[in-house]
Amino acid sequence: MIERYTLPQMGKVWSEESKLQNWLRIEIAACEGWALLGVIPGPVVENIKSRARFNLERVKEIEAEVHHDVIAFLTNVAEYVGEDSKYIHQGLTSSDILDTGIAMQMRDAADLILEKMAVLKEVIAQKALAYKYTPIIGRTHGVHGEPTTFGLKLAVWYTEMERNMERLRQAREVISYGAISGAVGNFAHLDPRVEEHVCKTLGLKPCEASTQIIQRDRHAHFMSILAVAGSSLEKMATEVRNLQRTDLLEVEEPFARGQKGSSAMPHKRNPMISERVAGLSRILRGNAVAALENVALWHERDLTHSSVERVIIPDSCILLDYMLHRFTGVIKELVVYPEHMAANIEKTRGLIFSQELMLALVHKGVLREEAYALVQNQALQSWNEKKDFKKLVQEDQKIRNYIKEEEIEHIFGQPLDRTKVDFIFHRCGLG
Repeated sequence: MIERYTLPQMGKVWSEESKLQNWLRIEIAACEGWALLGVIPGPVVENIKSRARFNLERVKEIEAEVHHDVIAFLTNVAEYVGEDSKYIHQGLTSSDILDTGIAMQMRDAADLILEKMAVLKEVIAQKALAYKYTPIIGRTHGVHGEPTTFGLKLAVWYTEMERNMERLRQAREVISYGAISGAVGNFAHLDPRVEEHVCKTLGLKPCEASTQIIQRDRHAHFMSILAVAGSSLEKMATEVRNLQRTDLLEVEEPFARGQKGSSAMPHKRNPMISERVAGLSRILRGNAVAALENVALWHERDLTHSSVERVIIPDSCILLDYMLHRFTGVIKELVVYPEHMAANIEKTRGLIFSQELMLALVHKGVLREEAYALVQNQALQSWNEKKDFKKLVQEDQKIRNYIKEEEIEHIFGQPLDRTKVDFIFHRCGLG
């Protein structure tokens, strides 16, 4: 039974309560920075730290009147702090709070996504090792190619998840920057040491240079990496969907007791979770495009990015978190049919050994073009007339002039080379 998805951690990161709590941490850290420079008296900062708080409903009530979220927040905080509130937000602009705050949220969201990626990677590793040597037909263009193993398919996914994690760790670093630099980013009414203190306190780095905002190439990078990860999940989910087709049925999504696949056809067992993952990846890519559109703003800042980000950044983080959770359940409980894999390998009546036969002829001194033509001639007859490829080869005198009977038996009885499978697994770090 696939574990039900709940949203306590990721939901908390993107909640209004957490957002405002981050804003409060930023404002208090700025006051501490000023105090270290002797601009704000130490006792005043201690009073602010002890009394500063907010009430979400009250903030919303004020915002409905002033139509400005940061001003509404500061007004509510001032109601708790009293006269010393005059020192809060000194020299800052709204974007200092907004951008530094969303950087904290994106960083925290990245940590949660990385945790889920690690779980999926481990589940894939377990399945890969379990089916390390299980033969399955390799398909190119949807057509049977040569045998591989189901474990090798999963090893490819394992290494791709490693790359996704590495990319996200890098994106986490790129986005973990704050800016407390004032209305146009030139510290006109601030000391850069205040910014340094705030960022250090919050586990961020100060931007080398900023305008009124942190530059949106950082956000676009982060969103693009989420989209790449979603595309990887779509690739894996699409493979599950294809392998679950009735005419293949090599794997199957878990199907819970009482689950229904179709309102009209009681027999249906559809790969609905994999289809959902594939569909949701499109939203991640669309959101990444919107993030790229946000990079080019007018002069030191305009507002065209703001409303977009309030939707796309939380949505993409939550969506990818959900997709990872659900697809991990699919892989963990995936139903695998090795017997169907073996039967599908036999469907082409030995054609999958065509390259082995061609290379054997080449090794006997036959020109590659001639060897290709000899093998293709019998391969086409096998396909068109539904005849056994091996038997046709045995009856072809031109081929038999080079290849002996025992060699044919060896060619058509070639098992998968386990040493090469072991080599690939070792290179992937899969034991």
